[in-house]
Amino acid sequence: MMIASNLRTSSPAGELAHRATTVLEADRLEAERLEADRFAFGKNWLRFLAVLDEERIQRAETSLLTMLKETTLEGRRFLDIGSGSGLFSLAARRLGARVHSFDIDPESVRCALELHRRYFPGDANWRIERGSALDRDYLMSLGRFDVAYSWGVLHHTGRMREALENAALPVAPHGKLFIAIYNDLGSRTARWRLIKRTYNRLPPALRPAFTALVAAPNEAKAAARACLEGDALGYVRSWTAVGDRGMSRWRDIVDWVGGYPYEAATPEQIFDFYEARRFRLIAMKCGGVGLGCNEFVFLREGMGA
Repeated sequence: MMIASNLRTSSPAGELAHRATTVLEADRLEAERLEADRFAFGKNWLRFLAVLDEERIQRAETSLLTMLKETTLEGRRFLDIGSGSGLFSLAARRLGARVHSFDIDPESVRCALELHRRYFPGDANWRIERGSALDRDYLMSLGRFDVAYSWGVLHHTGRMREALENAALPVAPHGKLFIAIYNDLGSRTARWRLIKRTYNRLPPALRPAFTALVAAPNEAKAAARACLEGDALGYVRSWTAVGDRGMSRWRDIVDWVGGYPYEAATPEQIFDFYEARRFRLIAMKCGGVGLGCNEFVFLREGMGA
């Protein structure tokens, strides 16, 4: 009986089943590890809403139209994949789009709902719900959109390639896909991945100090450069000024230091990925971003495989 048992467990079918079970278990453990280390983007954005004002909203509208090469979004369907603060969903709605926002973080969903309550109470043309960029069936169920927007989101899923694939699914023929993905700089990217994971494993009370410590070298360089250029006051003002995307400097720093999971890609990798899926690049912003985000706008030329 012992020999028969050994034969059963060492059969090809038994080996295959064992390997499949091992792979599934490894995937489960990896998913749990990523969730344990995941940055709470929503909590960061809830704080940002306290300083959101008209100037920040207008900046967001301008940056959206500039990259999309549009003058209005009137009558368009706009999908915000990983809506975060909800700022760009709000901007798209104010520009006339019918908006669908979703995020996996319940606090981010709260952010979008709060902006909906403030600026478009009772409006049926802005739908908000919880969802994942990794849920292919969910993305497929939403229908087609004239614009799919995902700024700085897909590289935080832990499975970026899959997320990039899914982001293309709801884009209508001749629709636009606007994404921003961290620039891959090899060893520097790997070092920041370690820093970000460390941040999320620290007790919450220690995270602001860790953020300030990590950001200090870059901020010291920025301050020194401003002084050499005779614009020291300008650097000081930058801490209260509105950034190009409507975000405050500190909120951007916290978002950067804490943003984990963290993946990156070169511009060429993103270009090749979507070209193979019949998307044509129509706008990009890649020069001098360092470890930051490269921005891409693609036009869907047809329904790829």
